[in-house]
Amino acid sequence: MSETLEVWIDRQYRHSAEQMLLSVSRVDLEMRRPAFDMRIRPVRGSIVASPVPGAYDPDPDYFFHWYRDSAVVVDALRLLLEGGRIDLDPRAAVGDFVQFSLGLASLDGGAVALAAEPGRVAADHHRFLRPSEELAAVTGAAVAAETRVNPDGTLDRLRWARPQYDGPALRALALLRWWHSGRLEPAVVGALEELVRADLALVRLWAGRPCFDLWEEELALHYYNVRVAAAALVDGAAWLEICHESVQSRACRDASAGLLRRLDEFWDAARGFYHSRRREPATDERKLLDVAVILAAIHAGAAAGAHSVKDPRVHATLAALERLFDERYAINRDRPPDRAPALGRYDGDVYFSGGAYYFATLGAAELCFRAASPGGAAAAPWIERGDAYLRTVRAFTPPSGDLAEQFDQSTGHPASARHLAWSYASFIGAIAARDTAQCMLRRD
Repeated sequence: MSETLEVWIDRQYRHSAEQMLLSVSRVDLEMRRPAFDMRIRPVRGSIVASPVPGAYDPDPDYFFHWYRDSAVVVDALRLLLEGGRIDLDPRAAVGDFVQFSLGLASLDGGAVALAAEPGRVAADHHRFLRPSEELAAVTGAAVAAETRVNPDGTLDRLRWARPQYDGPALRALALLRWWHSGRLEPAVVGALEELVRADLALVRLWAGRPCFDLWEEELALHYYNVRVAAAALVDGAAWLEICHESVQSRACRDASAGLLRRLDEFWDAARGFYHSRRREPATDERKLLDVAVILAAIHAGAAAGAHSVKDPRVHATLAALERLFDERYAINRDRPPDRAPALGRYDGDVYFSGGAYYFATLGAAELCFRAASPGGAAAAPWIERGDAYLRTVRAFTPPSGDLAEQFDQSTGHPASARHLAWSYASFIGAIAARDTAQCMLRRD
C-alpha cells in the first residue's frame, strides 16, 4: 500500500467518527418489521447497534438499543472530545443518552403483555415472540437486565438471551469517565449522577450471579461479566467517596473485592490462559479460550494490577488467541511479518462467517497500546505490536472505510452487520490508546 499507516489512521479515524454518529439519535429513520406488526422510530438518546435495516436477508436485524453497545459508543464519544483529532462536540448526545436511559426504568412489561395483539402477528412468526408471562415479569430492576430495548424506548417483544448483567456496569463505567472529564453541563451532571447511582445499585444486586455472556449464547458465570462488574464497583466506590457517601462506597468496595477474588479462579495454569467462563462438566472446551477476556480488560479500564491491561496472564491469553486464530483462519496464513493475526471470538464460532471481528482485532490493538509502560524500551515493542494489529485491520477494511461486524476468515470480505457502531467505537478506542502510548514514549 502506498498510503502510510499514519495517513490511513487519520482518514479512518474521521470516517469511523462520522459513521459511529450515524447510530446515535437516529430520529430520521423508521424500522418496519411487518410480520411482527412493528414500526420503530428511534427517539433522541437511543443508540442503534447498526442503522442498517435488516431481517437476516442477509443483513442481521441490529436495529436495537443494546445496553452494552451503547455504553461502548458513549465511552468513544468522550475519547473523540478529548482526543482533539477532529472538531466535534458530542456532549449534547451524551445528555440525550442519559435522559433516554433514565426513562427506561419506568418500562412495564405487564402493560406491554396486556396490550399485545397476537392476531396482528404473522402466524409463522408467533414462535419468535416472548411469552406473555415472561414480558409481565419485566419491571423494576429486571428492565436493566433486558440486554436490549427498542430505540423508541419500548421493550423488545422478541425472544432473546436474557438476563444479561453487563449493561449497567458498562454504562456506569462510561458515565463515570465522563463525570471525571469535567466537560458536561451541570444539568447533565445531575441526571448522570442519578443514573450512575441506580446502575451501581444494580451491579451490587447482581454481583456474581450467572447470566448470559456478551455473545448472548450461554447462561453461566463469565469472566467478562464479572470483570466489568468489579471495575464498575471499584470506580463507583472511589466516586462515592468524592461525593461523601462513605457507606455506599464501602458497600461497593466490599462487593468488588469479592468479585476480583472470583476472577482469579478463571486462570488455567496448565493451558496458560484465563477461561472465559466457569468450567462445568458440559462446557464446550473450545469456548474456554475467548477474546471476551481481552475485551474485559480494556472495557474495565484498570491501568495496572491483576486482570488489567498489564496483567501478564491477560497477555498470555492474548498470545494463546493469536496462536489459535493464526492456525484456524486462512486469511492469517502467509501474512506479512509486520501484521498480527486477525482475531475472532472463539474456536468453532459459527455465527455468519465464524470469522474475524473488527472489534476483536482492534481490541487486541488497544490492549497492546495500553500495556505500553513508561521507560521507552518497554513501550516501543507494545506499540509496534499494536500497530501490527492496525495493519491487519487496514488490510481487510474496504477502500470506503466502512466497518462491518466481521470479515470473512477465508476471503477477508466484510460479513454480518454493516456499519456496526461497536466496530467504529473500537477503532476510536484503539487510536486514543495509541496516541497516549506514543506521547508517553516521546516524553521518556
